[in-house]
Amino acid sequence: MTADRRKGGGRREGELRAALGGDQVEILFQPQFACDDGRLLGAEALSRWNHPRLGRIGVESLFDIAERSGEAARLTRHIAGRALATAAAWPERLHLSLNVTATDVTAEDFAENIAAAVAEAGFAPGRLTLEITERALVAEVDRSAAQLERLAGQGVRIALDDFGAGFCNFRYLKRLPLHSLKLDKSMIEGIAENERDLAVLRAIVAMARALDLAVVAEGVETEAQRAAAAREGCAAWQGFLGAEPMTAEAFAELAARS
Repeated sequence: MTADRRKGGGRREGELRAALGGDQVEILFQPQFACDDGRLLGAEALSRWNHPRLGRIGVESLFDIAERSGEAARLTRHIAGRALATAAAWPERLHLSLNVTATDVTAEDFAENIAAAVAEAGFAPGRLTLEITERALVAEVDRSAAQLERLAGQGVRIALDDFGAGFCNFRYLKRLPLHSLKLDKSMIEGIAENERDLAVLRAIVAMARALDLAVVAEGVETEAQRAAAAREGCAAWQGFLGAEPMTAEAFAELAARS
C-alpha cells in the first residue's frame, strides 16, 4: 500500500469518528416480505455514510473503516439506537433486523447494550432479529454463543446471515440459539433456471425444517426467483423485486399502505 493510500485511509477513519457525532451516517430500511402471501413483515436496517467529499459509502466499506478505526462498536450502537427508535413507531406486526459484527458479539457488554437499547426504544424484544455472519463467528464462537443466548432468552431472534456465501460450519447450527437462516444472494441467483441450484436450495430448506429454523431468501430480483423460493418453503424474502433500501419516511409510507 502506498503512503498516499495509507494517509487517505487514516483520514477516512478520523472522519468517521466525526461523522458519527453528526448526521452523515444514514439509516435505510430494506423491506422484507412473507413468501406465502407477500405481506410486509418488517425491514432490515442498513447504513451508508454520506461523505462530504467521496459521496455515498456503502455498508460493507463503512464497517471496514469502522473496524480499522476501532469504531465498530460505536457504529453498531449508533445504527441500533436510531433504527430501534424509528421502528418503535411502526405497527406492532412489523419486525426489525439488525446486523452485528464480530467485534460486537465478542464484547462482554454486548448483550447488555442491546437489551438496554431495546428497552430505551420501548421496542418489544420479540420483534427484533439480530443477523450475524459466519465470518463474524470464526474466532470466538463459544463467546458469541453465550452473548446471543442471553438475548435469545429475552425473546430476541437470531439469524445466521449470508448462509452459503463461504464455508458453512455446521457447528454454528448446533451451538448457536438460531431461529432462522438467511440465504446469501448467490444461493438464490440460479434457482429459477438451474436444477442443481434449485436442488441445493431444496436441501437447505429441508435441513432448516429439521432444525426448526425459518429460511429467508436474500437478493431476490425476479418473480421467478420469488416463486421458486416460496414453492420450496422459504418463509420470507427481500430484494430489489420488492423494494430497494429506503429512508425511514418511505418505509413508514409503505407500512401504512400494507
